[in-house]
Amino acid sequence: MPPESNRIEYKRQLTDKFERSVIAFLNYPGGGEILVGVDDDGFVTGVPDADTVQLQIVDRIKNNIRPAMLGLFDVKHEQRAGKDIIRIIVSAGQQRPYYLRTRGMTEDGCFIRVGSSSQPMTERMIEGLLAKRQHSSIQTIRSPRQDLTFRQLKIYYEEKKLPPNSEFLQSLELIDEDGAFNYAAYLLADENAVSIKVAKYAGTD
Repeated sequence: MPPESNRIEYKRQLTDKFERSVIAFLNYPGGGEILVGVDDDGFVTGVPDADTVQLQIVDRIKNNIRPAMLGLFDVKHEQRAGKDIIRIIVSAGQQRPYYLRTRGMTEDGCFIRVGSSSQPMTERMIEGLLAKRQHSSIQTIRSPRQDLTFRQLKIYYEEKKLPPNSEFLQSLELIDEDGAFNYAAYLLADENAVSIKVAKYAGTD
């Protein structure tokens, strides 16, 4: 395994500092990855119950970090050296600074990646990010995954007698100005970590 860096962090197991690491990547340009089941030296130790750990990770991210970061992370179960590990991919958020819900937007609640560690942000850094905060949309947020496929979406268009052409992704605004998939693409892809519920009303009110 490569050494820890500004983009990669290893955790032998979930600790009370897990959320700090997630927040640090959210506040860091480009985001990063956290691998649970790997020690600081890159040795794969594995996790005892991958399904349980995945549920704990998603629950802690959703409940302990603000603003809400739906679509900015992905949790994947992988095997390395014959052992189960959990890989968390974190995208840089548009609503920075992100912070611990219990600590608020303070030096004790906001963190950023510095080298291979997560460090508290200064008051000045927090104020600077607040000043730059942009209104986000599903077109401007980059997808946490770029290995997306759209087989089901293409089938839908073919059934409507509108077979997709080479401009399919551009016409649906599923890629950003750099050619990367955005969050709209993530929602419409064959696989993602988001549940969508749609209600159809019988009346007009």
